[in-house]
Amino acid sequence: MTEHTASLATLAADFDAGLAHLAPITGKTERKPAKIEVLECAAAMLALEGGAEALHARVAEIESAGVFAHSDWGQPNILQPALAVRSLRQGDRATTAIEALSELRLLAVAKGEYFHPGIAAERARNFLTQVMALNLDLLSGTLSEADREREDDLGRAVQALYQYQLAHMGYESILDSLVNEVWRILAQRPIQVDDARQMVIQIATCLYDPELAAAADNDDAKRLVESLFAPAPGCAEDPGLSVYAERLAAMDRDELHGEANGFAEAMHDTGLVSVYHAVFLRHLRSIPQGGGDALIPIALGLSPTGRDALLCYRELIHTLIDEAVFVETCQAIYGLAMLLERGVLFSTPVAAGLWRQIRLPLSAETAENLREVFGDRQPPRVYLLAGVLGLLGQPLGVGQGNNPTCQSVIGLSMWADNDPDYLLQLVAWAARDDEVLTRFEGERVSSKGLEAGLAKERPLDVDPVSLVLVPHLDRIYIEMGRLCGERDDDLHRWINPEFYGWWVGQGFRVIADHESGEIEDYEGFVRHFYACYHPYYNGSMPVIHSQPAGIAVTDSAARYVGRHAISILRVGLDPDNAMRVYFYNPNNDSGQDWGQGIVTTTEGHGEIPGEASLPIAEFASRLFVFHYDPLERGNADCVPDDEIERIIELGRSSWAKDW
Repeated sequence: MTEHTASLATLAADFDAGLAHLAPITGKTERKPAKIEVLECAAAMLALEGGAEALHARVAEIESAGVFAHSDWGQPNILQPALAVRSLRQGDRATTAIEALSELRLLAVAKGEYFHPGIAAERARNFLTQVMALNLDLLSGTLSEADREREDDLGRAVQALYQYQLAHMGYESILDSLVNEVWRILAQRPIQVDDARQMVIQIATCLYDPELAAAADNDDAKRLVESLFAPAPGCAEDPGLSVYAERLAAMDRDELHGEANGFAEAMHDTGLVSVYHAVFLRHLRSIPQGGGDALIPIALGLSPTGRDALLCYRELIHTLIDEAVFVETCQAIYGLAMLLERGVLFSTPVAAGLWRQIRLPLSAETAENLREVFGDRQPPRVYLLAGVLGLLGQPLGVGQGNNPTCQSVIGLSMWADNDPDYLLQLVAWAARDDEVLTRFEGERVSSKGLEAGLAKERPLDVDPVSLVLVPHLDRIYIEMGRLCGERDDDLHRWINPEFYGWWVGQGFRVIADHESGEIEDYEGFVRHFYACYHPYYNGSMPVIHSQPAGIAVTDSAARYVGRHAISILRVGLDPDNAMRVYFYNPNNDSGQDWGQGIVTTTEGHGEIPGEASLPIAEFASRLFVFHYDPLERGNADCVPDDEIERIIELGRSSWAKDW
């Protein structure tokens, strides 16, 4: 018996004993402590593999023991899906456990395994379907910051429960919600799309299941599935890679032109790249005497800007395709296309840096780390080069996943956008030399030999560049904090300009005293922010370079979770003439509910892919620290008092409630 099964078996035995002890108790006062013990044991079981299944098998015993008695859960017909989500995602250990047990009970009712006089099977199924649709973010495998911070591993326990329910209910029950969620994630154009691909595969399973006739009418689902499995006429029935390669060899120029158009349209529609696209590009490169070269810009879907960049750097682009585009790295095609569209190559050092990257020898440690995460179907240098293309093409698509490395990831995004040749230099140092060099206030700082920073272990759920570079950046950021020593303000004031670059504002404002932690002059803080960033009060000065900032993250109940680094990209009017802050959030999903009706949006309000946005007042209500240019300040006195009061009220009644 393994340690895991022994642990689950022990917990299950304790749970059964607790139920047996609970059942004979009649008095409410006496019952409560015993019930809490049972619920805490259930929460512990949920966090283990097989725990949800073990509890599901005990539904009848749980009900008869009175676990749900004298509570709302005792009347399942009155339960509300939205409230169930709160209980699961925001409740304490006992509340989360009783909600989980209730949903496992409803699962048994929905499947006809258990009869409950208080709710019919169809009603139970509809309830669970709605709850699962409201928890779709748990499907991706990436927990939100609020979920990760929950005590007793409750975030992962809830995720395990949800995935167990989904396995039993089937994706068809939430197909529409699932499709909408995939489109919402893809609208942000993330670099990492493995989770989205898996969701599309599940959608495809539903779409082509002959027993699910209704699913076949979902056009949005079809677009997603076809973008991966049937993006062009020659692979319309998903024939397999070898068959498709044979078909390409027999196609004439007009047919190849049609294939190129199909691939480009599907890729730019979804942000996903089909493996067939990689086969097609490599076929074009294999046509003798450059016979397929004219179709490459069509297959990449390039505008005149992208075509000009390709023509200027034809040999480089062809070499990048040869060296980085394979079935296993097909997503790099989108990165390459967007790199060309951004005109990054018109900065002379970038082309030279990419030539170096193509030929870059990797250290043994770097190669092994890449091989461990991405496998060995291609050499490690291929995965890293593909990752570089993705990051340079999609600076706002890089995410930190479950890792506490938001400061470092902001750096990757900033450099990919503002200073790509510097990013290429950092990648070369880290990948080849296992070292990154920088300076802090004139003192040389090397990542070699430094202890781990905030990330104690190497991140594994990240893109190739982050895998190689973030551990070095994380250690350097912490070392800069150590070199600051004792100072009279928040240390980010000195670290950020040295770490990110000269464009970070030398002015700095933090809302809380660095020693006492108490909020100081909240009104002055907000007025200062408006005077620096709001176009109506700063002389219409735009944000020229993205600026690092810190927010006080709250959950959907507006409760304080912790501080988090973001970068302010721009401030401007949205299509409805509302002033909004557009910012980069280094988490893999920027759409978040911060409570009080404050929901960050990623599309529909003028956002470009990868941006999050909020009305400026709502953003300011969560702002904790910001940089500014002390020589470019506006008029703080002109900011309306009622807007300042609203911002302060939102802050004081949420994250700052106990400050």
